[in-house]
Amino acid sequence: MAMDYKDTLNLPRTDFPMKADLVTREPRQLEKWQKGKLYEKIQAARRSAEKFVLHDGPPFANGDVHIGNALNKILKDIVVKYKTLRGYSAPYVPGWDCHGLPIEFKVSQEMRKEGGAGVSPVNVDASTIRKACDAYARKYIDIQREQFRRLGVFGEWENPYLTLNKEYEADELRLFADIVEKGFVYRGKKPVYWSIPCRTALAEAEVEYKDHVSQSIYVRFPVIGHPGTSILIWTTTPWTLPANLAVAYNSAFSYSQVRVGGETFIVSTLLLPTVAEKCGWDGYEIVRSLNADNLRQFEFQHPFCARTGRLFAGDSFVENTSGTGFVHVAPGHGLEDYQLGLQNGLPIYSPVDDDGRFAYSNELPLEQQMPKELIGKAILEKHGESEANEAVLQLLRDRNMLVHREDYTHSYPHCWRSKTPIIFRAMDQWFIEIDHVAHPVTADVRRLPSGSSGANESAGADQDLLTPAAAGKAFRELALEEINHVQWIPQWGKNRIEAAVKSRPDWCISRQRTWGVPIPFFYDAQGHPLPDPSKDTKPAATVVRNVAHLIEKHGSNVWFEKSCAELWASVKPVDWKGTEPVAKSNDTLDVWIDSGSSSRSVLMRHKELLHEVGRAVPSAPRRSEDTAPHPPWQADMYLEGSDQHRGWFQSSLLISLAGNGAAPYKTVLTHGFMVDADREKISKSKQGQSSYEKPQTADAYVKKWGADIVRLWVASQDFRNDIIVSEERINKVAETYRVIRNALRYQLSNLYDFDPAKHTVPDDKLTGLDRWILGEYSKLEKDVIEAYDQYEFHVVYQRVSQFAAVELSAIYHDVVKDRLYTDIANSHRRRSTQTALHRLVTGLCEMLAPILSFTAEEAWELIPGRPTQSVHEATWMHHSLILPEGELLAWQHMFAIREVALGELEAARKSKLIGKALEAKTELTGGMIGVLVSQKNFESLRELLNVSQILAQPSDESLKVRVAKADGQKCARCWHWETDVGSHKEHPTICGRCAEAVSS
Repeated sequence: MAMDYKDTLNLPRTDFPMKADLVTREPRQLEKWQKGKLYEKIQAARRSAEKFVLHDGPPFANGDVHIGNALNKILKDIVVKYKTLRGYSAPYVPGWDCHGLPIEFKVSQEMRKEGGAGVSPVNVDASTIRKACDAYARKYIDIQREQFRRLGVFGEWENPYLTLNKEYEADELRLFADIVEKGFVYRGKKPVYWSIPCRTALAEAEVEYKDHVSQSIYVRFPVIGHPGTSILIWTTTPWTLPANLAVAYNSAFSYSQVRVGGETFIVSTLLLPTVAEKCGWDGYEIVRSLNADNLRQFEFQHPFCARTGRLFAGDSFVENTSGTGFVHVAPGHGLEDYQLGLQNGLPIYSPVDDDGRFAYSNELPLEQQMPKELIGKAILEKHGESEANEAVLQLLRDRNMLVHREDYTHSYPHCWRSKTPIIFRAMDQWFIEIDHVAHPVTADVRRLPSGSSGANESAGADQDLLTPAAAGKAFRELALEEINHVQWIPQWGKNRIEAAVKSRPDWCISRQRTWGVPIPFFYDAQGHPLPDPSKDTKPAATVVRNVAHLIEKHGSNVWFEKSCAELWASVKPVDWKGTEPVAKSNDTLDVWIDSGSSSRSVLMRHKELLHEVGRAVPSAPRRSEDTAPHPPWQADMYLEGSDQHRGWFQSSLLISLAGNGAAPYKTVLTHGFMVDADREKISKSKQGQSSYEKPQTADAYVKKWGADIVRLWVASQDFRNDIIVSEERINKVAETYRVIRNALRYQLSNLYDFDPAKHTVPDDKLTGLDRWILGEYSKLEKDVIEAYDQYEFHVVYQRVSQFAAVELSAIYHDVVKDRLYTDIANSHRRRSTQTALHRLVTGLCEMLAPILSFTAEEAWELIPGRPTQSVHEATWMHHSLILPEGELLAWQHMFAIREVALGELEAARKSKLIGKALEAKTELTGGMIGVLVSQKNFESLRELLNVSQILAQPSDESLKVRVAKADGQKCARCWHWETDVGSHKEHPTICGRCAEAVSS
């Protein structure tokens, strides 16, 4: 009876399963990491290493983590894990933005639902709303914390920074006090973005532009002293006409007075044909031409209010592309209107209340204001119509002032939270002056509390980073200079933030919200601030610092719970001799001040985030041409979405530069948005809307594919552009994941009897095939490290997946099966290949750990003699194996021969000459055969072709490959065709090599 030789083979064995089952296995690994305090162990081991600090931009503590949040956190985790593996101390302190409109808006909605139609949050006391907001934020912090952890993100999850923590709020106010003391802060009446449903001013970053259909109207403004003559103005906001105080023209334009029937109109000469067509002016006649000298003499009668106005040049905003060449000016409802009003001494008149309804104002005599029938009309559109617009239009019709009306579609700013059109509304607000002339005043970072873990001397106290050269420069200019000291990845990020800083107006920092850090100012009976920070900077800064101390002890609720008198008694300057205040501010600081103050509240406070003085990441640019060191608190990197050039990147830059004297970051890396198939941005505010047919929460993707496939998908994308989310794309990445996993499994399964301490073969003793694959891996490792260093994770994905699919799976793994399975277990050739496999699987786990954090760890735990308990504790060093030129040339020739031979083998299969390649003998003549001088090379070539025999004859002719049936018989154990099968009495069905292996 023939013997079954299967049990004599060295068949692969491993506990690393082919099926990943990530959804089940990853939570177990997560629990193991948390119980073993892996993150803490890593930080302890790297304590004395060079720092790399990626500072976390805080997401809002509302809603579930959506796939866009996952993209952001995974990218950060890849950077941090890579830097850690490369030997850096890379602590990561995650944070949450806890104040502001999103949370207060949601809490207000819930209060309305719970209290019924008669309950409005406006009537609920501040303390109640704030407690509800605090509870809401903490609820979602806990939810999001677990969702981020589930993605495999390492960090200080038990000690994150929260902008609602009293310590954070106190540090924020101390930084604000420094800015106050330098004279940046003032109170003024200016038009700001106003959200009617949210009853608050909005930051620029809280505004999004969408197409909107407005009512475009052409209106008569009668010219006084010229009966029957009107200036024709055009507007798309009829509701602003009650606030009109002037008309703007362009002094470079030519204007025409045209007769239409029994009256005349003045319009831009260039726009006249378009206006005439829209207004139905058939057979109009040009009476005369007018220029700027003529126009500035005119005075007009308001179309429905008892007042007159004049014309002023507005060359910077009056255009000849649409309209009539005249712009109606309402200084209280537009920034350009406001500037023109200031230049010409016009009142900043805004007859609109907090609810977005027409109301009388104090800026004009009552008799000059709007007709009584307009009072109380609502501006906010309902079902596409605005009550205020309709009322104004009716007045215009009644008085025969409306010449033409049509729908006009254009891009218009909307509130990011309520999704409704905003209005521009002038009101008393607090501002930071962007063009404030800077002076080299020392930032007093020593005012952190004495018990805090950061700052003081180590954080750079009393370091004046606004050099004498900066004296006399406007702050905007300094900010633009500071941008040049930062590395922007991609480079277009620099252009974006430069454009944002160049064009931005003064920063409106006050919000009419309850849930936030209070603006700690007081007012006298006339509503003037006490002390006034625009005049008495030191006393005002002292009050702010005293409030910071109070808040650090009691929390910011103390401001809302105590009376003005109680607070003033606690915080007034000790030498105060001025008027006693009668009111305290009810406004809160812009939420971008909250998160933008993290340079003081986090980077300086956390000792583990401080660099050694003078030590900097070599790749980051210097602050200046001289040897000025980076401040020790300055983060190495900020990494956020492309919208943050208007948001956190900008607010952090401006606040840190104004208060600390330098940008808070050395490098800024920007990623695109996650977008759906329609290229619509995915965000929390859209979850649950009908446009989202598929779940966009990160949790939904993790529960379907597992975190590692989501992480691999993130890495596979060029994040510098927007990323389209689709199941089809993730499924393709899942296929790549299987290729990588199978490669790891193959390597582990052939190391079950390998002890690296005993069996490792030195490089110079490795077989040619093993030297070749390690040489290829060395090239891969070099490319991957370079890609990681350039933050090109999609290149890492491409190179690793190609290497796994081609060099490993299609070539090396396939070729070495024979020696691994059939050679004597302890043979040199098998141990050589195991040495290569051990180095490959160790290196691949380190290489993949930043991306495939769970899978790399799962494989690492099964590597014989692994250097560390966890792959994430390892130090990844590049192990170079460069083949000598002659050896490299031989392999190039062998692969060239292989390409030709594989074609001939396939032809032989099709002709039924052979079945499998092992049934073949290849005869090679000419070509590159002469280069393969050694017998070792011919054996490597035979393995590479996977044939049983190879014959070679050098000649000067071109390469020729002939395939013949192999000599001998098929070995029952290795399946090679050998001439010595049957020559061994005890094993008549196997070859001599196998007989030796079986006998051993």
